[in-house]
Amino acid sequence: MATTSTPSGRKPARPRKTAATRKPPASTTTSTQPKTPVEQVQEMAERVVLVPVGASLVARDNLVSSVKGLATKYRTRASLERELKRYERRGATARNRFERQVRKTRTRFERELRQRRTRVERTVRQNRRRFEREVRAVRKDFERQSTVLTSRVEKLVSDAQGRLP
Repeated sequence: MATTSTPSGRKPARPRKTAATRKPPASTTTSTQPKTPVEQVQEMAERVVLVPVGASLVARDNLVSSVKGLATKYRTRASLERELKRYERRGATARNRFERQVRKTRTRFERELRQRRTRVERTVRQNRRRFEREVRAVRKDFERQSTVLTSRVEKLVSDAQGRLP
């Protein structure tokens, strides 16, 4: 049977089968699953070897791609200098952003500290005034009671002297 191809070199698309014309799924055992314990051990041994080999090849491909990219990017002195200037600008931008953030944080901290100090000073002044007011009130009460007590004692003494012969 000869295969026909399109001008682009691809095979023509097959018509899709409807649900009624599809084959039923294969039974639960497939030919890709090892059937015997020996085949299972053989498959595990192959995987033990193939996984690191595949990982090494992927790492190698990534390294080659990175080196090619760097070689392309830094091929000429002008492109190297252009990249270095780009890195310098990016570093300067990061430094400026960091310095702005530090200044902002310091300003906020100093402002909050001033507010707290002002609040504490105000509270101390209020408490001192209240304390002095209460001391004056207690002193007045004491002086008043002292005056009343002195006058009573004087009256008792004079009454007692008036009763004595």
